Amino acid sequence: MMDNVSVITTFTLSGLNGTANYRVPLFALTLLCYCVIWLVNVTVIVTIIVDKSLHEPMYIFLCNLCINGLYGTSGFYPKFLIDLLSPTHVISYAGCFLQAFVLYSSAGADFSLLALMAYDRYVAICQPLLYHSVMTKQRICVFVFFAWLMPFFLLFVSSITSTMRLCGSHIPKIYCVNFYIFNLACSVSILSIIIPYFNFTFYFGHAVFVVWTYIYMIKTCLRSKENRSKFMKTCLPHLLTLTVFVVSLLFDVFYMRFGSKDLPQSVQNFMAMEFLLFPPIVNPIIYGFQLTQIRKRIQHFVRSTRRVFRLTS
Repeated sequence: MMDNVSVITTFTLSGLNGTANYRVPLFALTLLCYCVIWLVNVTVIVTIIVDKSLHEPMYIFLCNLCINGLYGTSGFYPKFLIDLLSPTHVISYAGCFLQAFVLYSSAGADFSLLALMAYDRYVAICQPLLYHSVMTKQRICVFVFFAWLMPFFLLFVSSITSTMRLCGSHIPKIYCVNFYIFNLACSVSILSIIIPYFNFTFYFGHAVFVVWTYIYMIKTCLRSKENRSKFMKTCLPHLLTLTVFVVSLLFDVFYMRFGSKDLPQSVQNFMAMEFLLFPPIVNPIIYGFQLTQIRKRIQHFVRSTRRVFRLTS
């Protein structure tokens, strides 16, 4: 049994090599971004939870999307901020796998939640008379449960079936990812190849489903001005959110697998951070400004807070 366990106890992250001269400004900027991520996401989450009129399928999915944004970024930013102020950039064996697990499961949950939001809009626009019978509270709970469960289950299976002996500890990135960890393996098992491809196929199916729903929604919207208005108000934010997430994620994935290593390290780091920076900030802002109900509730909360401060001062 001990033959399958690596003797490596730590990994070295080399993504921050050469940033010693501007680590403090980078730390301040990163901390500011992380604070903004918490501010905008918590604002949307609290608004939806407190306001009972927002306890509808689309807003429940949006609330979970914001919670997932906080979950995913918590696997990166605290460690990254510590590394920016540290002369050495190492992470424990367990910590590396945990970080990779959090980042991958968060990305998977994001995809699942965005697919659910596409399905919700599909039913609302293409089958409006059946909407309340299809999108019941019980069914929404089941959808959300599986949207969170499946990424955790797939990553857990991938982790327990990929125990391997490692022949290196150097990861050329600012955080841990399975792709580079598996590249350090002394030998490759069949399961370590099959399971990642199965996971990819599973989420590619999500993408096909989203495209299918939008084809039908666009066809339906072309027949009715009312549906076109509904599409612009509720589907456009979702489409923007989906585009930001997919483009940010694909940039990192394609560069990691096929990109040139001659790019400056700062550019590589920015591409690695894209899906942990833009979606968690842009998503709640898009919905907060575009969806009238959320925007009004946030404005009302801000005005109420100002009145309280004026009365107490």
